[in-house]
Amino acid sequence: MSDILIRKSGRAGRITLNRPEALNALTYQMCLDIEAALEAWRDDDDVALVVIDGAGDRAFCAGGDIAEMYRTGMAGDYDYGRRFWRDEYRLNAKIFEYPKPYVAFMQGFTMGGGVGVSCHGSHRIVGDTSQIAMPECAIGLLPDVGGSLILSRAPGRMGEYLGTTGYRMGPGDAVLAGFADYYIPQAQWPDLIAALEATGDHTLIDAAASPAPKAPLAVVQAQIDHTFTGATLGDVVRALKGDASDFAAATLKALSRGSPLAMACAYEAVGRVRGADGIRRALEMEYRFTFRAGEHSDFLEGIRAAIIDKDRNPQWRPTNMTAVPPLDVANMLMPLGAETLTFEGDQP
Repeated sequence: MSDILIRKSGRAGRITLNRPEALNALTYQMCLDIEAALEAWRDDDDVALVVIDGAGDRAFCAGGDIAEMYRTGMAGDYDYGRRFWRDEYRLNAKIFEYPKPYVAFMQGFTMGGGVGVSCHGSHRIVGDTSQIAMPECAIGLLPDVGGSLILSRAPGRMGEYLGTTGYRMGPGDAVLAGFADYYIPQAQWPDLIAALEATGDHTLIDAAASPAPKAPLAVVQAQIDHTFTGATLGDVVRALKGDASDFAAATLKALSRGSPLAMACAYEAVGRVRGADGIRRALEMEYRFTFRAGEHSDFLEGIRAAIIDKDRNPQWRPTNMTAVPPLDVANMLMPLGAETLTFEGDQP
């Protein structure tokens, strides 16, 4: 069975991620296949819009398939990961800039790489089971696939909060934070997809939309803005430690699971990207970190602890969230010179 189903159906270009047993985790080849389909449909007058969904009930896409990055990285081969990210980021940019409506149906888990192939589309739909997050800091990476741009556009300092804690957003939170546009009950999705295929009329989405559920994040927005206003991650941690609220205690617990270096870089990157008009600045910033991730960050250790040994006991370096050297952050996010992401590549 193919990992991805790509076809034309009526007026729609159709993409279905088809690895439900792996929560539709995105492989390198799936990224290349999606890109090839988008290129083929760009000037195809028969295709009025693109619809992407995922097989199964548990996830649209829970992230990228990173096991191969671990294997190659541990062998001292960092080029595989760099090539994967370079080509994946090129795809993310094409989705953001695509000239036709790009409609994503995001049930269940939509995280990491799954955000990259859905949340940059023009029409982003969530339902009752949707759980959207950027949890990369928990494996020693910073939010990437253009996620830093969405985070930077969230209300107040919500982006810094979401990017460092990996908080899982339900449908109401996802709409509030700018990761989704529409809430539509999932029972309506099959009929809506069929209608989009038959007509190619994206305005049917607006007609089907319902008011989004309440957003728990709205209740703590003021506390997020107050405690996440500092210049660095260390400032945030100190502010939280000086706050006796339940919110502060829960946030400190969430931060304690992440790589201090990754969280410090994520915090810095979201701030740097804020105000960008398009996605390319964000992706280029993220690539500075991911290019160096195998050699100079906690990424491989994070994968080991989470999916290889599964001991959930990563040995981060440094360990103290308030003492990440500013030079370490600067080194991870400094320009790459000749290796700067160019959105061109040797893949078709």
